[in-house]
Amino acid sequence: MRNPTTLITGIGSLVTNDPGQGAGPLGLLTDAAVVLDGDTVAWVGPAADAPAADVRFDAEGRALLPGFVDSHAHLVFAGDRTAEFNARMSGQSYTAGGIRTTVAATRAATDAELDANLARFVREALRQGTTTIECKSGYGLTVADEARALRIAAQYTPETTYLGAHVVAPEYADDPAAYVDLVTGEMLDACAPHARWVDVFCEKGAFDGDQARAVLTAGIERGLTPRVHANQLTYGPGVQLAVELGAASADHCTHLTDEDVAALAGSGTVATLLPGAEFSTRAQYPDARRLLDAGAVVALSTDCNPGSSFTSSMAFCIAVAVREMGMTPDEAVWAATAGGAHALRRGDVGVVGVGARADLLLLDAPSHVHLAYRPGVPLTAAVWRSGVREV
Repeated sequence: MRNPTTLITGIGSLVTNDPGQGAGPLGLLTDAAVVLDGDTVAWVGPAADAPAADVRFDAEGRALLPGFVDSHAHLVFAGDRTAEFNARMSGQSYTAGGIRTTVAATRAATDAELDANLARFVREALRQGTTTIECKSGYGLTVADEARALRIAAQYTPETTYLGAHVVAPEYADDPAAYVDLVTGEMLDACAPHARWVDVFCEKGAFDGDQARAVLTAGIERGLTPRVHANQLTYGPGVQLAVELGAASADHCTHLTDEDVAALAGSGTVATLLPGAEFSTRAQYPDARRLLDAGAVVALSTDCNPGSSFTSSMAFCIAVAVREMGMTPDEAVWAATAGGAHALRRGDVGVVGVGARADLLLLDAPSHVHLAYRPGVPLTAAVWRSGVREV
């Protein structure tokens, strides 16, 4: 038996992210309709021309856009870092060392506890319109704990990232070279079957350029595609290394030289900006305007993690990017949908077009601009993921 088709009609404003379908870079259509057939989009166009379907849903003039694509998140963890956040808001500076607090709690947690935590955060993000989410390991830092993190994450998303090189494990504090050998050897062997991506925190206090190159190269040799935590806390080699190795994305990109910007603009590496991290650490925001004007592809993501960006709200990140990072509302919405899809090298999400996955977010607002115009307001009216209404 075939699955019923669904007609979503009465869409006041439809973001398709396909300039061939509508106005501007967002491919905007007004008074539009979309037909869903199973888990894919079967038809897009004017509401007056919409074909019949088994089920009809009236959007009542509200805005519809692709589900958010969050291409950078750290969701397999246990514990709480409220005290660290409180201290930071009281004047202490952010460093990478706080990650070790979460490592201790995560190692002590059971599989069931980690699974329940991850399920809660994925559901929390879904309620806010995130239909595709990437998930990293990185809070175990042992062979067994990194492998189990990825096995758990793979139950919720195909976008799993091996981040054994998050920081040097505490047991190897006096011998980081031995830890890099572990990350590129036995740990990689255990984790590669459960991951699509390999990542490294290339930063002062984590891994230098040579160490990062070793980690990424080893991952590439095992069939994983690189992405890089780059240039978050200071200027460094991360962006250039990401571009050189053909990484899908360089993430953070807060401190960039002119050469870094040019390298990103001339490459297929997406600059993924994570404004939640700067918001939560009172740090300098990345200059999205500079990247966009140079021609770089920009994505927005939450960096949801318990230490430096404990938010799962892509709408919040859009609002901050518009207010603090020089992006227009259109650019920020594109970056949170199609931009994230580019960062995951996906063509089936982040767009609304025939054959795309039926991932849709209906706003309780007449325009996508309200995501920045009404910051902090819950605007989710409905969410479809793979054609199934989830919210």
